[in-house]
Amino acid sequence: MTDQPSNAPQLASRAYILPALDDQFVLGDSTRGVRFQLEYMKAEEFLRTWGIETTVVVFGSARVKPGARDGWYDGAREFARLCSLEGGAKHRAKPLHNVIATGGGPGIMEAANRGAYDAGAPSIGYNITLAMEQEPNAYSTPDLTFRFHYFAMRKMHFAMRAAALVVFPGGFGTMDELFELLTLRQTGKMTKPLPVVLYDSKFWTNTVNFKSFVETGLISAHDLELFSFADTPEGAWHELKRCGLSIPKE
Repeated sequence: MTDQPSNAPQLASRAYILPALDDQFVLGDSTRGVRFQLEYMKAEEFLRTWGIETTVVVFGSARVKPGARDGWYDGAREFARLCSLEGGAKHRAKPLHNVIATGGGPGIMEAANRGAYDAGAPSIGYNITLAMEQEPNAYSTPDLTFRFHYFAMRKMHFAMRAAALVVFPGGFGTMDELFELLTLRQTGKMTKPLPVVLYDSKFWTNTVNFKSFVETGLISAHDLELFSFADTPEGAWHELKRCGLSIPKE
């Protein structure tokens, strides 16, 4: 009788691990597309469970502090409170509309999530894994606080349900997010109405010479109609409604 070899090496081999349980495989180069898909699917599942139909996206700097003299933090907090109270985020029946959505971190993001929290409404935090780790702020709804690795998928989720965009002063990240959504509107890739309000007109007109784009022939004059300005929380809310933000009735 011939002794059979043990199958222990086969059982111990990483090739034998179920793919879903093999961290090295799941996090490897060949499964990047799968991970990208998972980042879409997981957030989508939670958003659908909560009945989130539309959002009002708030962008702005992570470096802004509560109580600062510029008033940006307090302005974002009050705007988000107004939007959450009047926009349909607190409806008893689903779907929910105009739910505040932010990048989920500190500064303006925290302020906007906090305003929704003040109103007793849900809000979304689309966090991103960064080299300098960003933790979620304490005011986004836990079940709607997500973490992304891919900027592209995070931006896709921002855009998919956006009914409006309010942009507070910010740095490179804020500019990137603003101009990406403006480009989607300008090129017709986003065909639905998307009111865009830039908060603190003095900051924006000092920081970006929008008219220069027209004067040098780089954009059309009517492209400047893709956004407007506001200097108060009430003014930002008024601008969104003036520019066509849909507000459902109870």
